[in-house]
Amino acid sequence: MLGGQKAHRHPEEKQTVNRIIPVDPAREVFDIHRDLSVTTRKHQPGPPKRMDGMTVGILTMVDDAPHRGEVHPDGDEILYVVSGRLRVTGESDPNTPIELGPGEACIVPKGEWHLVRLLEETQLIHITPGPNGDHRPL
Repeated sequence: MLGGQKAHRHPEEKQTVNRIIPVDPAREVFDIHRDLSVTTRKHQPGPPKRMDGMTVGILTMVDDAPHRGEVHPDGDEILYVVSGRLRVTGESDPNTPIELGPGEACIVPKGEWHLVRLLEETQLIHITPGPNGDHRPL
């Protein structure tokens, strides 16, 4: 939410905002709901908040992910590196991690435990399914 306002209201709310709303992707993530409406919420430290739909985040990572791995049982996750470098290791094939640099992406299959480690500061776009998921605490 930019300035505390929703970009679009949920269907159960009577009033709809019919205007284009600016969003600061450095501070907010996009939640794409099952009905394809979009709301925003502030980035929070720690493991991501799960929602029923897809979360799109554009973030600059200066440290490794705040967990020892995560899984998304509701769908595939897309990771796209804008700048920097990172390594994604899947539990099904831990000896073959994937390194991604600027302009590169990967699809983490539904149900695959995976770990993201930075090789350098990285700007990343993620499209993450929900509502279910889990992470291994540090």
